[in-house]
Amino acid sequence: MRALLAEDDAILADALSANLQAAGFEVEVADNGAVAEYLLIRQSFDVGIVDLGLPMVDGLTVVSRVRQAKPKLPLIILTALDGLEHRVAGLNAGADDYLTKPFDFPELEARIRAVLRRSQGGEPASASTDDSPAATVVAQLQFDRDTRRATVAGQPIELSPREWLLLDLLLSQRRKVITKEQIAQAWSADLSESGGPSSLEVYIHRLRRKLEGSGVGIRTVRGLGYLLETQD
Repeated sequence: MRALLAEDDAILADALSANLQAAGFEVEVADNGAVAEYLLIRQSFDVGIVDLGLPMVDGLTVVSRVRQAKPKLPLIILTALDGLEHRVAGLNAGADDYLTKPFDFPELEARIRAVLRRSQGGEPASASTDDSPAATVVAQLQFDRDTRRATVAGQPIELSPREWLLLDLLLSQRRKVITKEQIAQAWSADLSESGGPSSLEVYIHRLRRKLEGSGVGIRTVRGLGYLLETQD
């Protein structure tokens, strides 16, 4: 089972991630709301665990937007805000459960398993059919989010973490122009590579080369951003 943990406290995130992994979950951590929203909507998870006090996009907004995009995905709010008005707002935004800090991990695990049992008659959310399938095929390019594997004409291509996020964003919104700000936002949680938005052109150039022969290209739309398009 895959869990997305949206928590900006690095110490707490590490501890929860370790406990979740020990409980049998594959865990992805997002340290801000923008990345959490992007991953929850675009990738396949069985449960989302969202702190309310996230930077960039607050947790309440993340829950509300994800609930609109994925009505059946189990979502649990974690927060230090324990007032009645906060609990009501969280549940009304679309959360399936609301747990206040501090808490003991066994309670969190029990609540996760309870919402999983209630969702879709016990079937994991990642097994459902939605508008964001794990595997995307465009021309000779196949991109699989679950296995993190991409191929061109059946041949695997190696992508760095930022190239992967860039291609994922372009594919998920391939009929829209993607701005530099959107790309920078998607990259913001990745600390494995140096360089900021000023190096974007380098990554675009590298990705274009790796997509050669796929029938898919990246067009620069001057003053706006980039657009993924099929080539004749």
